[in-house]
Amino acid sequence: MTETLAVLGMTLLVVLAGCGGFAGPGDQPSPSTDVAEPTDSGGPETGTAWIVTVTRVIDGDTIEVVFPNGETDTVRLLGVDTPETSHGSVTPDEFEGIPDTAAGRDHLYTWGQNAAQYATETLAGETVRIETDERADRRGGFGRLLAYVYLDGENVNERLLANGYARLYDSQFTMRDTFRDAERDARDGAVGLWGFEASSGSAPASIAGLSGVAFVSPSRHLRVTSASLPRHLHVDPHGSPTSLGGLGLCYLRGNRAVFAWPDSSDV
Repeated sequence: MTETLAVLGMTLLVVLAGCGGFAGPGDQPSPSTDVAEPTDSGGPETGTAWIVTVTRVIDGDTIEVVFPNGETDTVRLLGVDTPETSHGSVTPDEFEGIPDTAAGRDHLYTWGQNAAQYATETLAGETVRIETDERADRRGGFGRLLAYVYLDGENVNERLLANGYARLYDSQFTMRDTFRDAERDARDGAVGLWGFEASSGSAPASIAGLSGVAFVSPSRHLRVTSASLPRHLHVDPHGSPTSLGGLGLCYLRGNRAVFAWPDSSDV
């Protein structure tokens, strides 16, 4: 009887162990793949990644943050450059396709303001993750900490490029190729600041406003559409129409082209 009870007791322990999930030496739980990279609890002079709070947005690519230990520092978003917010400080020569004219400077000034507003609406008061890059300088020429900024897991630096608020700042850093592709896509799509249209020239007499610009002919009905100007074409500074080989006319404005051709029902 005693022997039977002992056997029953051992059997019960084995069953309970299986149901209770007792883990043996080889049954350790797998590490989670969702755990974020470790962050530092100190200030900007130690570590490479921190969870910080944005206390001030200075402009489109520069913010002030408070670190976990209470220190405050200025962070320059790594790898991007938004237009200056001061009209006298804009640099058209750094933004390919934007002329160094009054119109070009006005355009960059406007987009510098737009970028600052976007950064303010996106980052002001937010808790974000910032991260330095071992392939880049830790601080820039003005002593600002150079870092990627992540909001809800999304890279804000890259978002500025994709939305046409910034150009690629050509320097050495890990995400350079990714940022270059984002800028190229924005430029090809005339997104944001890359959608510059020259406004200094007026349409010639044979061009009239119709959903932008149209070629006018007393004997033809015309349809009008607009498309991005291929990058290998150049702007006509005088705003004169350009022949499309008998297919119609193209009126060039900045990096946009408006095409006009006879309606098929009237050809």
